Amino acid sequence: MIGVLVNTLTVIVGSTIGLLFRKLIPEQWTDFIMKGIALCTLYIGIDGALEGTNTLVTIISIAVGALIGAALDLDEKLNRFASGLENRFKKEGDGPTIAEGFVTASLLFCVGAMTIVGSLQAGLTGDNTMLYTKATLDFISSLIFAASLGIGVLFAAAFVLVFQGAIVLVAQAVSPFLTDYVVSEMTCAGSILIIALGLNILGVTNLKVMNFLPAIFLPIVLCLFM
Repeated sequence: MIGVLVNTLTVIVGSTIGLLFRKLIPEQWTDFIMKGIALCTLYIGIDGALEGTNTLVTIISIAVGALIGAALDLDEKLNRFASGLENRFKKEGDGPTIAEGFVTASLLFCVGAMTIVGSLQAGLTGDNTMLYTKATLDFISSLIFAASLGIGVLFAAAFVLVFQGAIVLVAQAVSPFLTDYVVSEMTCAGSILIIALGLNILGVTNLKVMNFLPAIFLPIVLCLFM
């Protein structure tokens, strides 16, 4: 778990520095920087989406995942929780909501082969090398995203801890199912959600991205049959 803890700590430290740096950014620059972050988010999503090899798996994952997420109303639950934090931490007119920052950062930090493979290596062999590398990247990313998306990025550290920690703890049991094929399809599905986040930030769409979250995990089941 040491690699996961280090990764979580780097997100916390990077986000904290980013939040302090945010105060130095002139208000008129904020929207311009946000558009740049949105374009980078789209690039990351498109790049990850190209890792998929089975379009049918992606389509079914997104469709069924949306049904599950809508039935559980994950987006509403997150926003209800975030609204309480908003009242405590966020000032009026202080940019993106905590929920936006949290969802964006959580997906960007946790979607991808490096997260899954690195956590599996840590759980199976105790090798944290890949997680240390990811921690370095996440430190830089969290600093930049916190400076533009706000305190929600800091709270994403909790998602990193739970998501990666869960994979490490159950590595022995899940490793036979998380083949390269499955990881690629999970990355593809998750990257489509990242593209949706980029479009939301640009104001092109207003998608409830959190309701699509189950789609990331459905390839684990679908790839057994396809």
